Amino acid sequence: MNQELLRIIDSIARDKNIEKDSVFTDIEAALMSAAKKFYGETDDVQCSIDRMSGEIEVRKNGVLIEYREFGRIAAQTAKQVLIQKLREDERGSIMDEFSDRKGQIITGTVSASDDKIPVVTVNLGRCEGFLPRSEQIPGEKYDVGQRIRALVLEVRPAGNHVKIVLSRSHPDFIRRLFEIEVPEVQEKVIEIKSLAREAGYRTKIAVSSMDSKVDCIGACVGVRGSRIKNIVDELGGERIDIVRWNESSQMFIVNALKPAEIVNIFRSYELARAVVIVDESKLSLAIGKRGQNVRLAAKLTGWELSICTPEELEAHRNDLAAITSQIDNLPEHFVDRLLEFGIIQAEEIEEVGAEPIAKTLDIPLEKAERMIEIARVYLKEKAASEKKRAQERAAKAADDAAGEDAIEPVAAEIDGAAPAAGPDGTGSAASAVAAAPDAVTDEVAGGEGSSAEPQEHAST
Repeated sequence: MNQELLRIIDSIARDKNIEKDSVFTDIEAALMSAAKKFYGETDDVQCSIDRMSGEIEVRKNGVLIEYREFGRIAAQTAKQVLIQKLREDERGSIMDEFSDRKGQIITGTVSASDDKIPVVTVNLGRCEGFLPRSEQIPGEKYDVGQRIRALVLEVRPAGNHVKIVLSRSHPDFIRRLFEIEVPEVQEKVIEIKSLAREAGYRTKIAVSSMDSKVDCIGACVGVRGSRIKNIVDELGGERIDIVRWNESSQMFIVNALKPAEIVNIFRSYELARAVVIVDESKLSLAIGKRGQNVRLAAKLTGWELSICTPEELEAHRNDLAAITSQIDNLPEHFVDRLLEFGIIQAEEIEEVGAEPIAKTLDIPLEKAERMIEIARVYLKEKAASEKKRAQERAAKAADDAAGEDAIEPVAAEIDGAAPAAGPDGTGSAASAVAAAPDAVTDEVAGGEGSSAEPQEHAST
């Protein structure tokens, strides 16, 4: 019994996490390659290893031969074939292992990190993973030897190796952290309905409880915030908003925009768009820093959200009234019905289309098409009017600026300063004109007039 061979095969299979039978098969293939190298490719060579005793048999044309006589060159060939076969088996084992772990969190040690290189190399034990710059949390630094957790994002073959792409910025990284820190999420008592994230800055997560006795938000936060604190610390201080999921899209939007207080919501199912009305004092809170709050709320709910104040809503209402007033025999309070349908701005009339308007608001198709034509003309005229007013404001501002420039030399001359120089280096015309009243005053006073008198007059 070849105990030494069995022990080596068992050690290789355990270290490389491959099947023992695969190692036996690789050794048999290596010995066959060595025999063919020694005897020639035309000979019929067969090799077998007893799985129980480890005894090796090599036959050429059915005759048992001694494989120890193959020589150094044949042995070197067997070694190269065996190494190649074992690497292929190990690569397949790594592919199988990490493909099964795709979408899960894995822990590793940073083995290479450099600001000049956009990829961080992470030692995962049997292999290495790569954390690209695009999958890193912005502003996060990684030191060699530091232990980090990351999501297995992608596993693919790359030549003779397996490339494992990791991520710390993917939204599923947050989902997996909640499964680790909150047992109720792992046990499916609490379900994460949707999640929206801007890595390094803010995350919104909507949760729902399958058990009425379990408070989904309280369970995720933990006693004195212990559970959520562990997640925030792992993310380097990223802000996490936990909101309660609701089957009603209106209530879900209200929850998603918290802590802002909502006055009203108008939804357009045709455009998957909702206009949220908030008071002027709560406008910045609803929008959030750099628009983060409303942007994440839109991703969380799946609705395109617009924020406006009651004053802006009234202006849109006036536009709709101006358009609908040109159509005869429309139902009573038609503008209110348009708002309830989710059409808030005049531009949305054409976006929704004539057929949905006619069907939902119960008006003839001809009137809906007429409304679209009127809205198109109205918007063109409004745009032209606003452009004209903008040009008039710009011209007025330019005239005011020119007037101020002309007054400054006059004031400087009156104050006793030298006249401002013109383009040719001489005093400006305005300074010369300003000097004329002084000369008249001096002449009337007999040439002895004080300079304080014209200064006081000019300032009056």
